[in-house]
Amino acid sequence: MPLSAIPLGTIISCIELRPGQGAVMARSAGTFAQLMARDGKFATVKLPSGETRMVLVDCIATIGAVSNSDHQLIVSGKAGRTRWLGRRPRVRPVVMNPVDHPMGGGEGRASGGHPRSRKGIPAKGYRTRSKTKSTNKYIIERRKK
Repeated sequence: MPLSAIPLGTIISCIELRPGQGAVMARSAGTFAQLMARDGKFATVKLPSGETRMVLVDCIATIGAVSNSDHQLIVSGKAGRTRWLGRRPRVRPVVMNPVDHPMGGGEGRASGGHPRSRKGIPAKGYRTRSKTKSTNKYIIERRKK
């Protein structure tokens, strides 16, 4: 249903960002967003991340939350079951060599240094979104830390 026809305060999911694009936001198991307000051709939506954003009222969304909210509670039980899903083992950066990762190396059990990605970009709290992105004007409130 288009956002223009959905009552305010309704819980919605599978929201489009551009009309006709298809569902982009709030599609994961158990997630939902809330339609907060409408102003002209824009609707304000509070997303699962905590971000508040403006979306065109012509965009379509599904009323209600996505089902299977217990999906995140499933425990695989063993490494093999995770491998069946095609996920490979994760090696901690601290145990790698300096040639493989910025946090690798050191004598003995060295504990890493500053958290970084493989390419050396700071992880954990470093904002990677471009400050000059054209869609920044549609974000009313960034997600909370």
